Amino acid sequence: MTGATQTVVIIPTFNEALTLPDAIAGVRASVPGVDVLVVDDASPDGTGQIAQTRADTDAAVHVLHRSEKSGLGGAYVAGFEWAQRHGYQTVVQMDADGSHRPEQLPSLLTALAGADVVLGSRYVRGGSVRNWPPRRRLLSRGGNLYARILLGIPLRDATAGYRAFRVDALDRLDLHTVASAGYCFQVDLARRAVRAGLCVVETPITFVEREKGDSKMTGAIVREALVRITAWGLVDRTRMLRERIRGGRR
Repeated sequence: MTGATQTVVIIPTFNEALTLPDAIAGVRASVPGVDVLVVDDASPDGTGQIAQTRADTDAAVHVLHRSEKSGLGGAYVAGFEWAQRHGYQTVVQMDADGSHRPEQLPSLLTALAGADVVLGSRYVRGGSVRNWPPRRRLLSRGGNLYARILLGIPLRDATAGYRAFRVDALDRLDLHTVASAGYCFQVDLARRAVRAGLCVVETPITFVEREKGDSKMTGAIVREALVRITAWGLVDRTRMLRERIRGGRR
């Protein structure tokens, strides 16, 4: 933790050598007072070394080297735990691929002044997506609608990956029980935050499709999200039904 810095931006990476330098530079330029933690899953393209080289010359940049690729969820949980150990008060999730614009970071931090969790949302008034084909837009919109209905969470963009948390709010999310590896990790944390009674707000962002490197979205990731969201929804509905039955017997 650098001086009086209270915020750390966590950037998980796997093969982001082409985009990571710009992501770090953008964060440091947009909000010079924050720290950056790169969580690298042993990227074979040298991303981890690029991050380490920057960290060796910039005390506000840190690197958590992991021994293997084990999913977005595991990388973020490791980053959250690192932030908790190092005494930060605020953590931010941000992708390294350029889709999350560093210049929008101040608006997330401003919104966090009145909330426990802030989601940078593409689907609230003022939010937008650039350079996505219709199929990808439909998949994202449909996935969010499915999650909202099945899980009963009042969020327009539960799959959003650009978000900020108060560190003390993370203590109420039972991070040690998180098993989601892929992008459904974002939905998992959103539903946990809502169920824990935290104040979750959405602030508009412009999401820009990556221009360098390869997308990490695969069919397996989509299937994991569908299976897990369905299972969570069924568990929640079964629990509510049992509670109603017990209540009717009294």
